[in-house]
Amino acid sequence: MTTLHTEVHGQGQDLVMIHGWGVNSAAFSPLYELLTEYRVHYVDLPGFGLSQPEGNTLDDWVDLLMQQMPDRAIWAGWSLGGLVATQAALRYPERVSALITIASSPCFMQQDSWPGIAPKVLAQFSEQLCQDPAKTIERFLAIQAMGSATAKEDIRQIRTQVLARPLPDNQALALGLMMLQQVDLRSQLHAITQPWLRCWGRLDALVPNRVISQMPALPNSKDWTLAKASHAPFISHTQEFATGLKSWLANLLG
Repeated sequence: MTTLHTEVHGQGQDLVMIHGWGVNSAAFSPLYELLTEYRVHYVDLPGFGLSQPEGNTLDDWVDLLMQQMPDRAIWAGWSLGGLVATQAALRYPERVSALITIASSPCFMQQDSWPGIAPKVLAQFSEQLCQDPAKTIERFLAIQAMGSATAKEDIRQIRTQVLARPLPDNQALALGLMMLQQVDLRSQLHAITQPWLRCWGRLDALVPNRVISQMPALPNSKDWTLAKASHAPFISHTQEFATGLKSWLANLLG
């Protein structure tokens, strides 16, 4: 069994944090000192950062995580990590006590009236991935910061944190990209009964703001939009993000 690289910071309620495509859990390093009242498990997905590649589907990844994460925890996922956390909440409701999705969509691909990433953009990424993985990741990071007033600094910060660890495995990159292209959890969202915080960046170029109005209004869900943030609100607006997250968690945990 692959052991997923995990760093644990802080003490208290267990909180699992899952990163997005092309990066690793070091992307969350701005939060390390701000969430110390929780026992946060920052995990590298299979084939990313310091974790060995394993699995061929989203369910495989969820099962691998479940083998190593606490028996019961709050799960938070950013971007692609939000798909992983959502699937975990759906398949293991007794293990996921609450769900937090950050700049994440249940369906990243644009289709019919659903706003998302244009199919040709993801197709280009797939093509470029074979030729130059490092450059493809770099380009993806640039798109993530688009719209943010501090875009250049955001990109520099993500790049610095992420490149402190090995580049992702090529097959894991391809698998993650395939998930962004093919996974569609929209029809299952009504089955989520856990408290659910959905955090959005109003200027996000990857998950358009129009997604929010098309999400199901569940009695247990709350939408929270950071007005000046793009796709990585915990990097561009670290303090504002941490304050809002902790406020929701404090209400949740009483």
